[in-house]
Amino acid sequence: MFDYHMHSTVSFDGHSSAADMLQKAVSMGLREICFTDHLDYDPLASKDRFVFDTQIYNDTYLPLQHPELKIRLGMEFGMLPDNQETLKEDLLRRPFDFIIGSVHFFEDLDIYYPKFWENKTMDEAEQICLEQTLLCVRSHQDFDVLGHLTYPSKAGANPTHRPIIYDKYRDLVDEILKNLVKKGKGIEINTSGVDRCGVYLPDETYLRRFKELGGEIVTVGSDAHNAQRVGQYCKEACELVQSIFGYVCTFENRKPIFHKI
Repeated sequence: MFDYHMHSTVSFDGHSSAADMLQKAVSMGLREICFTDHLDYDPLASKDRFVFDTQIYNDTYLPLQHPELKIRLGMEFGMLPDNQETLKEDLLRRPFDFIIGSVHFFEDLDIYYPKFWENKTMDEAEQICLEQTLLCVRSHQDFDVLGHLTYPSKAGANPTHRPIIYDKYRDLVDEILKNLVKKGKGIEINTSGVDRCGVYLPDETYLRRFKELGGEIVTVGSDAHNAQRVGQYCKEACELVQSIFGYVCTFENRKPIFHKI
Protein backbone atom coordinates (compact mmCIF):
# COMPACT_ATOMS: atom_id res chain seq x y z
CA MET A 1 0.00 0.00 0.00
CA PHE A 2 1.01 3.63 -0.51
CA ASP A 3 0.92 6.96 1.28
CA TYR A 4 1.66 9.81 -1.11
CA HIS A 5 0.90 12.83 1.06
CA MET A 6 3.03 13.32 4.19
CA HIS A 7 4.46 16.35 6.03
CA SER A 8 7.39 16.04 8.43
CA THR A 9 8.90 18.89 10.44
CA VAL A 10 10.40 20.12 7.16
CA SER A 11 6.94 21.64 6.66
CA PHE A 12 5.97 24.64 8.77
CA ASP A 13 3.06 22.63 10.22
CA GLY A 14 4.72 19.22 10.63
CA HIS A 15 5.00 17.69 14.11
CA SER A 16 7.11 14.54 13.63
CA SER A 17 10.56 13.88 12.26
CA ALA A 18 10.95 12.23 8.88
CA ALA A 19 12.69 9.28 10.57
CA ASP A 20 9.72 8.72 12.90
CA MET A 21 7.30 8.91 10.01
CA LEU A 22 9.36 6.43 8.04
CA GLN A 23 9.33 3.97 10.94
CA LYS A 24 5.56 4.30 11.28
CA ALA A 25 5.18 3.64 7.55
CA VAL A 26 7.20 0.43 7.92
CA SER A 27 5.12 -0.67 10.89
CA MET A 28 1.96 -0.06 8.85
CA GLY A 29 3.22 -2.34 6.10
CA LEU A 30 3.37 0.39 3.45
CA ARG A 31 5.29 -0.33 0.26
CA GLU A 32 6.03 3.24 -0.77
CA ILE A 33 5.73 6.74 0.66
CA CYS A 34 6.26 10.26 -0.62
CA PHE A 35 7.10 13.28 1.51
CA THR A 36 5.19 16.26 0.13
CA ASP A 37 6.10 19.29 2.22
CA HIS A 38 4.37 22.63 1.77
CA LEU A 39 5.23 25.41 -0.61
CA ASP A 40 2.22 27.57 0.08
CA TYR A 41 1.88 31.30 -0.53
CA ASP A 42 -0.42 33.59 1.43
CA PRO A 43 -1.51 36.23 -1.10
CA LEU A 44 -1.83 38.86 1.66
CA ALA A 45 1.34 38.03 3.62
CA SER A 46 4.41 40.26 3.60
CA LYS A 47 6.66 37.21 3.46
CA ASP A 48 6.40 33.55 2.49
CA ARG A 49 5.49 31.95 5.81
CA PHE A 50 4.67 28.48 4.48
CA VAL A 51 7.74 27.65 2.38
CA PHE A 52 10.28 24.97 3.28
CA ASP A 53 14.03 25.47 3.15
CA THR A 54 15.53 23.43 0.30
CA GLN A 55 18.78 22.69 2.13
CA ILE A 56 16.91 21.39 5.17
CA TYR A 57 14.73 19.34 2.82
CA ASN A 58 17.77 17.72 1.21
CA ASP A 59 19.63 17.21 4.48
CA THR A 60 16.58 15.56 6.01
CA TYR A 61 15.44 13.26 3.24
CA LEU A 62 18.48 12.25 1.21
CA PRO A 63 19.99 10.12 4.03
CA LEU A 64 16.71 8.24 4.59
CA GLN A 65 16.76 4.61 3.51
CA HIS A 66 14.95 1.43 4.46
CA PRO A 67 15.15 -2.00 2.80
CA GLU A 68 11.41 -2.61 3.10
CA LEU A 69 10.16 0.76 1.88
CA LYS A 70 10.55 2.92 -1.21
CA ILE A 71 10.86 6.64 -0.41
CA ARG A 72 9.94 9.31 -2.93
CA LEU A 73 10.37 13.06 -2.62
CA GLY A 74 7.74 15.57 -3.62
CA MET A 75 6.01 18.73 -2.57
CA GLU A 76 2.53 20.16 -2.09
CA PHE A 77 2.26 23.46 -3.93
CA GLY A 78 -0.47 25.91 -2.96
CA MET A 79 -2.06 26.99 -6.23
CA LEU A 80 -3.49 30.46 -6.70
CA PRO A 81 -5.04 31.65 -9.96
CA ASP A 82 -1.99 33.83 -10.70
CA ASN A 83 1.09 32.06 -9.24
CA GLN A 84 2.05 29.82 -12.15
CA GLU A 85 5.49 31.40 -12.46
CA THR A 86 6.15 30.84 -8.76
CA LEU A 87 5.57 27.12 -9.26
CA LYS A 88 7.95 27.06 -12.21
CA GLU A 89 10.61 28.70 -10.03
CA ASP A 90 10.00 26.30 -7.14
CA LEU A 91 10.38 23.31 -9.44
CA LEU A 92 14.01 24.41 -9.93
CA ARG A 93 14.79 23.96 -6.22
CA ARG A 94 15.70 20.27 -6.72
CA PRO A 95 14.49 17.21 -8.64
CA PHE A 96 11.04 16.09 -7.42
CA ASP A 97 9.23 12.82 -8.00
CA PHE A 98 5.75 14.16 -7.45
CA ILE A 99 3.86 17.46 -7.24
CA ILE A 100 0.51 17.86 -5.53
CA GLY A 101 -1.33 20.99 -6.61
CA SER A 102 -3.65 22.06 -3.80
CA VAL A 103 -5.84 25.09 -3.13
CA HIS A 104 -5.90 26.43 0.44
CA PHE A 105 -6.64 30.15 -0.02
CA PHE A 106 -9.95 31.46 -1.29
CA GLU A 107 -10.79 35.14 -1.72
CA ASP A 108 -7.20 35.67 -0.51
CA LEU A 109 -8.06 34.04 2.84
CA ASP A 110 -6.84 30.82 4.43
CA ILE A 111 -10.03 28.83 5.01
CA TYR A 112 -8.46 27.10 7.99
CA TYR A 113 -9.37 30.29 9.90
CA PRO A 114 -12.80 31.82 10.64
CA LYS A 115 -12.64 35.02 8.58
CA PHE A 116 -13.39 33.31 5.26
CA TRP A 117 -16.53 31.69 6.67
CA GLU A 118 -18.00 34.86 8.15
CA ASN A 119 -21.23 36.18 6.57
CA LYS A 120 -21.52 33.28 4.15
CA THR A 121 -23.93 30.40 3.95
CA MET A 122 -22.35 26.97 3.58
CA ASP A 123 -23.64 26.80 0.01
CA GLU A 124 -22.00 30.13 -0.82
CA ALA A 125 -18.69 29.11 0.76
CA GLU A 126 -18.57 25.78 -1.06
CA GLN A 127 -19.45 27.41 -4.38
CA ILE A 128 -16.65 29.97 -3.99
CA CYS A 129 -14.13 27.25 -3.15
CA LEU A 130 -15.03 25.07 -6.11
CA GLU A 131 -15.05 28.04 -8.50
CA GLN A 132 -11.55 29.08 -7.45
CA THR A 133 -10.34 25.48 -7.66
CA LEU A 134 -11.55 25.44 -11.26
CA LEU A 135 -9.66 28.68 -11.97
CA CYS A 136 -6.47 27.16 -10.55
CA VAL A 137 -6.83 23.91 -12.46
CA ARG A 138 -7.40 25.84 -15.68
CA SER A 139 -4.44 28.17 -15.17
CA HIS A 140 -1.78 25.74 -13.88
CA GLN A 141 0.04 23.07 -15.84
CA ASP A 142 3.06 22.04 -13.76
CA PHE A 143 1.43 19.77 -11.15
CA ASP A 144 0.73 16.02 -11.21
CA VAL A 145 -2.46 15.57 -9.19
CA LEU A 146 -5.05 17.87 -7.67
CA GLY A 147 -4.88 17.50 -3.89
CA HIS A 148 -7.93 17.01 -1.66
CA LEU A 149 -10.51 18.47 -4.07
CA THR A 150 -13.11 18.81 -1.29
CA TYR A 151 -10.66 20.20 1.28
CA PRO A 152 -13.08 22.87 2.60
CA SER A 153 -15.06 20.10 4.34
CA LYS A 154 -12.22 19.46 6.77
CA ALA A 155 -10.91 23.02 7.15
CA GLY A 156 -10.53 23.85 10.83
CA ALA A 157 -12.94 26.81 10.89
CA ASN A 158 -15.65 25.17 8.78
CA PRO A 159 -18.70 25.51 11.03
CA THR A 160 -20.34 22.25 9.95
CA HIS A 161 -17.62 19.99 8.46
CA ARG A 162 -20.29 18.63 6.18
CA PRO A 163 -19.18 16.73 3.06
CA ILE A 164 -19.41 18.58 -0.24
CA ILE A 165 -22.00 16.62 -2.19
CA TYR A 166 -21.11 15.99 -5.83
CA ASP A 167 -24.69 16.16 -7.13
CA LYS A 168 -25.16 19.60 -5.63
CA TYR A 169 -22.33 21.06 -7.73
CA ARG A 170 -22.32 18.57 -10.60
CA ASP A 171 -21.62 20.99 -13.46
CA LEU A 172 -18.85 22.83 -11.62
CA VAL A 173 -17.16 19.67 -10.39
CA ASP A 174 -17.37 18.12 -13.84
CA GLU A 175 -15.55 21.13 -15.29
CA ILE A 176 -12.76 20.63 -12.75
CA LEU A 177 -12.50 16.94 -13.55
CA LYS A 178 -12.69 17.49 -17.33
CA ASN A 179 -9.84 19.99 -17.15
CA LEU A 180 -7.73 17.50 -15.21
CA VAL A 181 -8.42 14.81 -17.80
CA LYS A 182 -7.65 17.16 -20.69
CA LYS A 183 -4.30 18.09 -19.13
CA GLY A 184 -3.39 14.50 -18.26
CA LYS A 185 -3.51 15.23 -14.54
CA GLY A 186 -4.76 13.06 -11.72
CA ILE A 187 -6.63 13.42 -8.47
CA GLU A 188 -5.68 12.48 -4.96
CA ILE A 189 -7.86 10.55 -2.55
CA ASN A 190 -6.95 12.19 0.74
CA THR A 191 -7.86 10.06 3.73
CA SER A 192 -7.65 12.81 6.35
CA GLY A 193 -11.31 13.65 5.82
CA VAL A 194 -12.50 10.40 7.37
CA ASP A 195 -11.96 11.61 10.93
CA ARG A 196 -13.01 15.20 10.25
CA CYS A 197 -16.01 15.09 7.96
CA GLY A 198 -16.71 11.36 7.59
CA VAL A 199 -15.53 10.83 3.99
CA TYR A 200 -12.45 10.75 1.81
CA LEU A 201 -11.48 14.02 0.13
CA PRO A 202 -13.02 13.68 -2.40
CA ASP A 203 -15.38 10.77 -1.81
CA GLU A 204 -16.17 7.74 -3.95
CA THR A 205 -18.76 9.57 -6.08
CA TYR A 206 -16.11 11.97 -7.40
CA LEU A 207 -13.72 9.10 -8.03
CA ARG A 208 -16.22 7.19 -10.14
CA ARG A 209 -17.15 10.33 -12.08
CA PHE A 210 -13.47 11.04 -12.76
CA LYS A 211 -13.17 7.59 -14.34
CA GLU A 212 -16.35 8.10 -16.39
CA LEU A 213 -14.86 11.31 -17.80
CA GLY A 214 -11.66 9.55 -18.81
CA GLY A 215 -9.49 10.13 -15.77
CA GLU A 216 -6.72 7.61 -15.20
CA ILE A 217 -4.30 8.86 -12.52
CA VAL A 218 -5.28 8.48 -8.86
CA THR A 219 -3.00 8.61 -5.82
CA VAL A 220 -3.75 7.95 -2.16
CA GLY A 221 -2.41 10.04 0.72
CA SER A 222 -3.03 10.41 4.44
CA ASP A 223 -2.00 14.07 4.65
CA ALA A 224 -0.20 13.07 7.85
CA HIS A 225 1.42 15.88 9.82
CA ASN A 226 2.59 13.53 12.56
CA ALA A 227 3.77 9.95 12.72
CA GLN A 228 0.54 8.69 14.27
CA ARG A 229 -1.43 9.48 11.12
CA VAL A 230 0.96 7.96 8.58
CA GLY A 231 -0.88 5.41 6.47
CA GLN A 232 -4.19 6.10 8.19
CA TYR A 233 -7.04 4.59 6.10
CA CYS A 234 -4.66 4.24 3.14
CA LYS A 235 -5.15 0.49 2.82
CA GLU A 236 -8.91 0.91 2.53
CA ALA A 237 -8.53 3.84 0.11
CA CYS A 238 -6.10 1.89 -2.09
CA GLU A 239 -8.56 -0.99 -2.20
CA LEU A 240 -11.34 1.39 -3.26
CA VAL A 241 -9.22 2.89 -6.03
CA GLN A 242 -8.20 -0.62 -7.14
CA SER A 243 -11.86 -1.69 -7.31
CA ILE A 244 -12.74 1.24 -9.59
CA PHE A 245 -9.63 1.69 -11.74
CA GLY A 246 -7.82 -1.65 -11.39
CA TYR A 247 -4.66 0.00 -10.08
CA VAL A 248 -3.25 2.73 -7.82
CA CYS A 249 -0.67 5.29 -8.97
CA THR A 250 2.67 6.33 -7.57
CA PHE A 251 5.25 8.61 -9.21
CA GLU A 252 8.95 8.62 -10.06
CA ASN A 253 10.61 11.61 -11.72
CA ARG A 254 7.16 13.11 -12.33
CA LYS A 255 5.98 10.04 -14.25
CA PRO A 256 3.02 7.94 -13.05
CA ILE A 257 3.49 4.27 -12.25
CA PHE A 258 0.35 2.09 -12.26
CA HIS A 259 0.28 -0.63 -9.60
CA LYS A 260 -2.17 -3.52 -9.51
CA ILE A 261 -2.65 -4.51 -5.88
